[in-house]
Amino acid sequence: MAETDWVIGRTSDGVPVVRYRRGEREGLPWADLLEVLDGSGGVDPVEFVRDTMPGWAVSGSAEFGRELLARGATPLRHAHSLRRDLVADPPPADWTDAPLREGLRAAPCDRAPEELFDAWRAAFAPGHVDRFAGDDRRALAERLAPLLAGTAIGPVLPASVLAVDADDRVVGGVVLTDWAGVPWVGEVFRHPGRGYPGLGTDLLRRAVADCARRGLAEVQLTVTEGNPARRVYERLGFALVHTALTVIVPGGAPAAG
Repeated sequence: MAETDWVIGRTSDGVPVVRYRRGEREGLPWADLLEVLDGSGGVDPVEFVRDTMPGWAVSGSAEFGRELLARGATPLRHAHSLRRDLVADPPPADWTDAPLREGLRAAPCDRAPEELFDAWRAAFAPGHVDRFAGDDRRALAERLAPLLAGTAIGPVLPASVLAVDADDRVVGGVVLTDWAGVPWVGEVFRHPGRGYPGLGTDLLRRAVADCARRGLAEVQLTVTEGNPARRVYERLGFALVHTALTVIVPGGAPAAG
């Protein structure tokens, strides 16, 4: 990641305290990948974040997140980033274009969000750790549509794949995006009411193999703490990179900039 991708948080007299990538999350300004810098002159980085980022979402180490929680922050997500090396550990040949379950066919991920919505929403039923808390209208407008438009993480990659049935309904899919040059799994989903257990795994194998065929060096994803899908990802060769805790910093209106 280039140095120009980072924002440096400084005190009023110019002392660098933290660095992060600026984005937006849940409608809030977002300091992603936040790191505490050496040489901050004794400044408390937790208090610095509290003072300069009220109302922000902040993603950093689990330890830093817990410090913010102890000082009044609200938890948003505890998640693990995983990586699949496609060079040192290329996917098996039988992952490429493996046939899907009977009655299904693979299709490009080029459909309107409304066509994916039923299967995607059903995959994250009430009680699931990744269930979007808002109603269906907000889930479509604030979560799925931005993902497919490329504004939530990055542009959708051609290795993304959907599974559709004989009635041309979307049953499941894997949405891969370009996150700052890294192929990133934005979603893996399957409509549980339409059967085909294991379909998400099949689709992810195809997508990973397609990335390798296109000469990409890796694939990454994030899985929420408590999501049993993590075991599936690890069986497919994804290994832990780091763990992050995302919180909302307490305070009033966020600071400008």
